[in-house]
Amino acid sequence: MIIAVTGSQRLHTLIPQWTDPALYEGGQSDLAAILREAASGLVQSQNFIVLYLLVHGALKMAITLTLLRGRGVWIFPFAITILLGFILYMCYELSVHWSNLLLFLALMDAVTVALVINEWRTWKEHPHPAIKELAEELTHH
Repeated sequence: MIIAVTGSQRLHTLIPQWTDPALYEGGQSDLAAILREAASGLVQSQNFIVLYLLVHGALKMAITLTLLRGRGVWIFPFAITILLGFILYMCYELSVHWSNLLLFLALMDAVTVALVINEWRTWKEHPHPAIKELAEELTHH
């Protein structure tokens, strides 16, 4: 939301100020260099980043609520489809313009897809009664 409201250009100007080597003893930091590179990528892809973060937040809330309710196996293929769509788009963008940040996000989404597939397989084999009990307690209070 910060990027959507203030714009990526503002964040792009703040990151170099926050990571100025003169502020720290010991000179240039690898983390500072990574943050500067990421900040320059923000300006170029502000709309994608805002959409990416909003959709991921909504998707994770939907998964959480569905799992807490103890039903809704439909969420698993839906989540996998959305995440694979992001991964494919990021692979395309990486082929056009390399970005370590984008590679990191794509890899994290791949890990998330693996976790969702694992949970889906587990869910189909053994529905979670503890989660159903928790959901019932929450709805009664």
